[in-house]
Amino acid sequence: MSIMSDGWIKKMSLDFDMINPFCEDQVRKNVISYGVSSYGYDIRISNEFRLLNLSDNNTIIDPKNIKDDLFADIIDDFCIIPPHSFVLGKSLEYFKIPRNVLTICFGKSTYARCGIIVNITPFEPQWNGHATLGISNTTPYSVKIYANEGIAQVLFLEGNEVCNKSYADKKGKYQSSSTITLAKV
Repeated sequence: MSIMSDGWIKKMSLDFDMINPFCEDQVRKNVISYGVSSYGYDIRISNEFRLLNLSDNNTIIDPKNIKDDLFADIIDDFCIIPPHSFVLGKSLEYFKIPRNVLTICFGKSTYARCGIIVNITPFEPQWNGHATLGISNTTPYSVKIYANEGIAQVLFLEGNEVCNKSYADKKGKYQSSSTITLAKV
């Protein structure tokens, strides 16, 4: 595998709609950066959030049977994540990952320096959709997340050969996501 450069990312996005909307330059002025970087793409978080709403410390979150009412829906220009809590968000960008590509998505250092961790996740070959992102506040303080600004970086790894079975072939459960999607089994 090899990591793909900004030129490859631009070509794939402009010719094959791999990232939409696509920003072919890195936007940095007065915002947390987003757009093409040297060897990746800094994605934005949309203005839709699902904030964990726990009033009972004895609540158990079961990934095999997650309850929708554990989350409060927020649509705003920002989201305040309470201490030691987390929020789900979705990428502003819609992705169409080629069959010979695997991505790794991880949080930006600007937020990491504030105690915010964006869960590392792959986008598998031939997955498409808006990425649902798990964002954790590891601090004892509330932290503000800004909608429509950078939240994570995606690195694109091109395989030496095409995979035998892609996410689309497996009929992956998160295929074509357009909303914040809770865990599925």
